[in-house]
Amino acid sequence: MKIREIAEVLHGSIICREDLADREVISACGSDMMSDVLAYTKDQAVLITGLCNPQVVRTAEMIDVLCIVFVRNKMPDQETIELAKAKDIVMVCTPHRMFSACGILYKEGLISGN
Repeated sequence: MKIREIAEVLHGSIICREDLADREVISACGSDMMSDVLAYTKDQAVLITGLCNPQVVRTAEMIDVLCIVFVRNKMPDQETIELAKAKDIVMVCTPHRMFSACGILYKEGLISGN
């Protein structure tokens, strides 16, 4: 599934790096605990979270995430957006809650990467 399609099915908007939105992803991880993301996931393509700080981008970079999806219409600050741009990570904002976003993406064919 392409990142652009993820944004569409989640009724979301791309916040940054739309030029990379045609990248293909096959797996996802949903969590607000970055320590769990690091400990229990491997090479996730999409990170679904409600956290909007630079640490999310740093965690995403460590596990080769291509896209971060922020749930509940949360918007990261400019510092976090600039860090994601520099790391070539696409950011998406969706009105869905995490449970719904994960379910929608699972139904669309994304798998868990753990």
